[in-house]
Parts: sequence; C-alpha cells; structure tokens
Amino acid sequence: MTMMAKTLPLQPGRHEPLGAHVRDGGVNFAVFSAHAWRVEVCLYDEAGQRELARYPLQGPVDGIWSGFLPGAKAGLVYGLRAHGPHAPQEGHRFNASKLLLDPYAREIVGQFSWQAEHHGYPLGHPDGPLILDARDNGAIALKARVAPPRADQPGGMVDPRAHAPRHPPASVVLYEVHVKGFTMRHPDIPPALRGSYAGLAHPAAIAHFKRLGVTTLSLLPVQYTIDEPHLAHTGLRNYWGYNTLGFFCPDPRLASAAARHDPTAVTQEFRAMVQALHAAGLEVVLDVVYNHTPEGNEWGPTLSLRGLDQKSYYRLQADDPSKLENLTACGNTVRVQHPRVTQLVLDSLRYWVGEMGVDGFRFDLAPVLGRTDCGHDPHAAFYTALRQDPLLSQVHLIAEPWDAGPQGYQLGNFPGRFMEWNDKFRDGVRGYWLGRGPDGGPVDRGALARRFTASSDVFQQGQRSPLASINFLAVHDGYTLADLVSYSRKHNEANGEDNRDGRDGELCHNFGAEGPTDDPQIRETRRRVQRALLATLLLSQGTPMLYAGDEIGNSQGGNNNAYCQDNEIGWLDWDRADQSLATFVGDVLRCRREHPLLRHGRWFSSVGDDAVSLRWFHPSGRDMRQEDWHDGGQQTLTVRLSDGTEDLLLLFNPSPCDQAFQLPPPTMGRSRQAWTVLLDSSGVTPTGRVETLALSVPSRSLLLLTAPAPA
Repeated sequence: MTMMAKTLPLQPGRHEPLGAHVRDGGVNFAVFSAHAWRVEVCLYDEAGQRELARYPLQGPVDGIWSGFLPGAKAGLVYGLRAHGPHAPQEGHRFNASKLLLDPYAREIVGQFSWQAEHHGYPLGHPDGPLILDARDNGAIALKARVAPPRADQPGGMVDPRAHAPRHPPASVVLYEVHVKGFTMRHPDIPPALRGSYAGLAHPAAIAHFKRLGVTTLSLLPVQYTIDEPHLAHTGLRNYWGYNTLGFFCPDPRLASAAARHDPTAVTQEFRAMVQALHAAGLEVVLDVVYNHTPEGNEWGPTLSLRGLDQKSYYRLQADDPSKLENLTACGNTVRVQHPRVTQLVLDSLRYWVGEMGVDGFRFDLAPVLGRTDCGHDPHAAFYTALRQDPLLSQVHLIAEPWDAGPQGYQLGNFPGRFMEWNDKFRDGVRGYWLGRGPDGGPVDRGALARRFTASSDVFQQGQRSPLASINFLAVHDGYTLADLVSYSRKHNEANGEDNRDGRDGELCHNFGAEGPTDDPQIRETRRRVQRALLATLLLSQGTPMLYAGDEIGNSQGGNNNAYCQDNEIGWLDWDRADQSLATFVGDVLRCRREHPLLRHGRWFSSVGDDAVSLRWFHPSGRDMRQEDWHDGGQQTLTVRLSDGTEDLLLLFNPSPCDQAFQLPPPTMGRSRQAWTVLLDSSGVTPTGRVETLALSVPSRSLLLLTAPAPA
C-alpha cells in the first residue's frame, strides 16, 4: 500500500467530525448509522479497483461508528459496508454486499455506470426489493478518497471569503447560469477552458457579467451528480445536475480537462473560480439539492444512504415502511428533520461556505427541508439551525418554495432571512405583456401592479422585506425569454419522452409564427415584447433574477425542459447573440443602480405626496379607481414613485397600438413640466426633457421618466 502503513491496525477514533479526515499522523473515520449492527471501512488501491484491507469501526456511540488508522494519509481510497437487518417491511435495507459511498466524501473516485450489482435486490425477481441480493459491487462502486487538509493545498491558508463582495441586499441582481452552458460555445474563452469552472472565471465571462451589471451568479448544481438510468440508456445526460450523490464534492464533469481526473485538482479549480469571481466583485450562490438522492424509490440502487441506514436518512410511508415517501417526484425524500440528517446538510453547507468560499444557496424543492409529520413548518429545526449558525446566517438563503407533496406550494411561508423564487411574478408579468389573462380572460392589470410592488399581497402580510421576492421571467426549467415570444407550444421531442415532459400551459405567445420567422412585423413585435418584459423585471421592486442567455436572445428551439440536453440545445449560442439586447439590459440595470427608488427595499406608502410613496394612475392622468382595475378594455397603467428627492414615473403600454398618456404632475415643489425620459424599452421615444404632460407611448413598451427635486 502507498497511502498507509500496512501493519498498523485500526485504533479507537473520534466521533467528530463525521467523514474521513487527516489528523495526528493518520486518518480518522466517523460514520453515522443508528440501526447497523456493524460498519466496516474497506481500503482500496489508488484506482479504486482492488480491495486491500477491511476494518470494523467501533461503536456505536450515539449512532456514530469510528476508528483511527495510524500512518494513513490524504489520497487513501475507501468505501463503507454496513451490516444490519434486511427487513424492508420495517424500513431497513442493510446489505453488506454493497460497497457504500461515504456521504461526507470530499473526493470521489471512479466512473459510475448503471449495473445490476448496484441494487440491493435481484433485478427481475418477482418479489423485487423484498429479496436480498448477495452479489458484491465493490469493484464497480464509487469510492471516497481522503482529501488533503486545506492547509496543505495551494493557497489553503487564505480565507476563501476574505474578498467576498458582500453586496447590500437592495443592490443584488441575480443571474442564474449553468457553468458549462455559458462557457461551452463562448468564442473568447480558450477551448481548453470551455465548459468548466475555469471558463466561468475567465476574463471574457467576467467582462460579460460586469457589462450587464449583475452582482450575484446563481450556479445550477455543481455538486457531484450521476445520470438517471433512463438517460444513460438513451445516450443523454442529466445536464442540469439535480441528482446529487456527493454533497461535499464539486462535479468533475464541470472541471477543465486538465483537472477533471484528479479530485483534488477539481476542488482547487472550483475554489479558484470563486476567488476570481470575488475579485471581480461577483458573488457566487449554489443551487443545492438536499431533498432527494439518486437512490430513487424502493426499486432504486443501494449506493450510500440507503445502505447506511435507510430508516434514518429517508422518509418512509407511514402505512407501509417498505416504501419511501415521494414528495419530490424523484422517488425518495431525504428525512431532513432527523437530527443527524440535519447535521449532514448543515455540515455540507458550512463546507461550501467556509472551505470553498461561496456566498449562499438556492434550495431546490425547499419545503422538504422544513417538513414535519404535520406538513411544512416555517419554524422547523433546520430553519432554526440556519438562523443560529454564525456562518450560514450571514449568506444568501434562497428557497424554491414548492415541492411535489401535499400542501407543497409554500410561497411566502419561509422564515425572515429567506428570499423566495416568485412564480406569481413570472405569470403575472408574462400575462400582462403577452395579453394572456387568468384562465384565458382579460389582462389583469392588478396582477401587474402587485408584482411590480414585490408581491406585497404575498410578502408584506408576513412582515417580510420586499427583497424577499425574487422576481424572474424565465429560469432553467421552462422557456427561454426568446422562446417565450416565439413558440405557442413546447417542443421537447429531443428529450426522448414523446414531448410528454416539461410543463404544459406555460404562458407564451408566438405572435403569428411558430419558431423562427423572416416576417419583419412578427420579429419587431417579439423584440419589443422581450424588451418590455426585461424592463419590467429589472425595474420592479424586489430582487431581480435574469436567466443566462435571455440578455442575448438565446433560444432552445422551444424546448422548455432541457435538463438532459448537454449539447447545442442547452448551451448558449454566442454566434447568434443579440448584442443590442445585452446593451439594453445593461442600460436598464444602470437605471436601477442610479435611482434608489427602483430598489427601495421597504414597503411603499400609498398615502400623501409628502411621504415615500407609490401611486397608480389611469392613462388619463387621474388616480386609479377601484372599477378601473377590473376594466378589461383598458390595459395601460402609470405608476409614480416619490421619496422627496426624486419622482420616477413608469408608463406601461402592452397594447398593439401606440397609446396617449396624460402624465400626472411631479409631487409638490417641482415644475409641472419637469419630466425627463430616461428609458423607452421600444427605443422609439428619445431620451430627454418632456415639454408637455401629454405623451404618446409606443406599442408594447415601457417608459421610465424622472423628475428630480429642484435645486
């Protein structure tokens, strides 16, 4: 053996920290399993192909099995075997024939392939998961590798968050981006770095982010993931990565070719990416998946948590513990309410912040994290632990506020520091500009007003900040913005599921032709609607989030579920990038930065002209009346924001015709003709002073005007 002294036996070890860690001239192992009879650590050669030794861990003490191996060093390759009851009817599926991946593994060795030996039962047997399969999968299982202490790595003594930007909450602009998708076809990123962490940190990528004015990159999953079996059998891949197996490991598929085959190098490349982005003033948020694992339902494989202690790690059906609860639509649900599972998630989060330097997390299917036996609880132990943690309480916490279980829609019901993806903003703003009212009815102007004001109907009543609303038009799972105005139905045939996958009923409109067209009128309409949508997103109260590629008109050919398209469908097409649209986005975000009223961060008053206030007007210039909000024949709107130092006026015209607006005067103390046009999303109206209170607003456009206080 090259990584340990052969002759030394396993000695008593420490129970914390969990995982395998170098200390005191050896390696300490600590593993949680409340129901195992015996847990063994199996040592392998460097390639992970040949077992060299097997040692029983001591325990359990409070469910922890531990041992210390003198002479062992970083680079030691190992797996786990857990002996215990195979009693599916009681929720136990122990099978010592299956080598298990340490859930605390910081480095993973091997290439996973779907083979029958990974299952704890004989495939094809009529009794299925109730039967024990004794075939050993040790030769083909993924293994953990002991990582070197951070102090022994290049730059390891440097605090990875020493130069984190820490943007004020009201200044945050999120940008959801896939590491590979953004970089793979970028002409200014060297070919050797395309598709990688290093590529995302390349100056060409950073220049684009800075040009736009975004502050915070929200990366699609970067933790170690594997493909689902149905994808592996069709030659497709889980491109998005929502199938996490290694909670502490950066995905090697997203590393450069030079680093991909060395787990330590992958970690270093990821850390270097974060440091480079920090140096450019950009924050990094990770999309994390702690709600399910690739082990699937009771018919799935035994790879890690299932074999270590299924009853502790997963939620089981109360009336039949041989089956798993499926609140995720992915086959299983991680039992986060168990104290040791809570610890696993928290330890993983702390690692990514404290060791890798990231600035926050977006939690996939977040209600799972707060579910108790009585449903979602905003005061659940996991949320309390986050709030009390000195490290995690200081970073961005973002919830996808729905899961697939009963009462799974929880928008507005997360604790105070959480921000939440607001799909009501998406649907309300889309419907307004696409001419699609609720259930096919007239356009709902009230919906636009509510969404523009950070969905006060959702968040204000819970004493949340307006910044808790993450406003978006498009994200990874759905149409791109360009496809939203180019297709009236989804086109997911390339996914191999007969176009059954992906969300039906998305609000979209092709404006007269399905897909690309040479018709100049349709093209101009699409251009205007895209810009009006983007302007509404970026000028609304709340926290805006762009989806990478929407600023350059990127298309996925109408595919609204490109989760398996690790190819030209899923990668940004820089050759066809609409640079004028990117310039427009940068201009709108500059307006947002330069005019604090657009990112107020507090709820507006609607009373009086002498307070910080927000006031809605009819296009005739008078105040909106209650009956006006329900007038299906009128779509236009005006809103005035005031804070004593400046008035801002936004004019919304979603109709296909130019519309006459009578502008309300600025608030007291200002000239009645002091409005100045800052922005017209259509590009028709020139910027500059308006000499009259009557103004024609171009079709399908938004105008932003200002009236500063007199000197």
